[in-house]
Amino acid sequence: MTNWIATPITQALLRGVIDLEHTPTGLVPHRLPAWARAQWPDPQLLMAEGQPSGIRLAFPTDATAIELDTIPTKRVYTGLPPRPDGIYDLLIDGQLTQQASVAGGKVMEINMTNGSVTVNSGPPGTLKFNDLPQGPKDVEIWLPHNETTELVALRTNAPITPAPYTDRRVWLHHGSSISHGSNAEHPTGIWPAIAARASGVDLVSLGFGGSAVVDPFTARTIRDASADLISLKLGINVVNTDAMRLRAFGPAVHGFLDTIREGHKTTPILVLSPILCPIHEDTPGPSAPDFSTGQMQFRATGNPAEVAAGKLTLNVIRTTLERTVEQRRASDPNIHYLDGRALYGEADAATLPLPDGLHPDAATHRLMGERFAELAFGSGWSA
Repeated sequence: MTNWIATPITQALLRGVIDLEHTPTGLVPHRLPAWARAQWPDPQLLMAEGQPSGIRLAFPTDATAIELDTIPTKRVYTGLPPRPDGIYDLLIDGQLTQQASVAGGKVMEINMTNGSVTVNSGPPGTLKFNDLPQGPKDVEIWLPHNETTELVALRTNAPITPAPYTDRRVWLHHGSSISHGSNAEHPTGIWPAIAARASGVDLVSLGFGGSAVVDPFTARTIRDASADLISLKLGINVVNTDAMRLRAFGPAVHGFLDTIREGHKTTPILVLSPILCPIHEDTPGPSAPDFSTGQMQFRATGNPAEVAAGKLTLNVIRTTLERTVEQRRASDPNIHYLDGRALYGEADAATLPLPDGLHPDAATHRLMGERFAELAFGSGWSA
């Protein structure tokens, strides 16, 4: 019989988290603070920021068995096949060692046609990692990037302590569902995690599916967070939600950067434009789901003729971002620009097309992460 040691889950055991919400049964990690969530409680935003992309438990231990009780929230889209359960990645001394999922939990049914959402409660489940190597080791449990996870209890068969902070630099990245990890197969398979692990930095991921729309509260969150390097991947959600026109977008980006600079006077900032997305290169949003093939696809519904009146496309976004960074560099040498098509461009689309017309697949996440590690962390931005 295993002699379990229960350890309270606290913020000291977590990396990549912005806020912890205490519930009657446990803790819900968040990637936006409570005050920001209260300012604009948009359902898509709350779902996205509440999914723990990039968040992991980290601790040294001699344990050879670990159990974690959680209450996951599974997403089900009406009329589509069930989604696979979220994956938990176990890393030992930096190496992916085991993967597992948790059954049970809540079920959120989303009707993409009318926007309705229904949540049904369910019981906690237990994640089990056994037969771990003997002796001292550094353990990380990366939570599912695409499944809201309430942490209930942590047990090990040897004591654990919070991982000591190291001199590794903290990289804070903000972006859309692509940065969040849409279509990635597991939490360390999202492109920011791949880039972070390859470059030896600690990731704080503020990739919010459908919700990277230059929100002022996101800028204030970044301003107030601890970070040694900051990257901002802006544009695709502004287009595919049809959230702004050019007149509003340009000043909004300046304001976003101004706010971040209030708390990070000289921190290197890298502004990334969108990766290639053929449906929106020259056609404005909004995007709309298309189920005609039996699988979810996206199409652009805007009119290219309206670009002249200020409607945004990805090419307009890229031009605006590049011009904005060039202008700011006259007085801010620590801001840089990277065209997102360097991570995924025309040649890549021919061999690795976006499966749903909008989001990259697992292989493309790896490609983007490896390229970002080389292009960004190997450049003057991270010096």
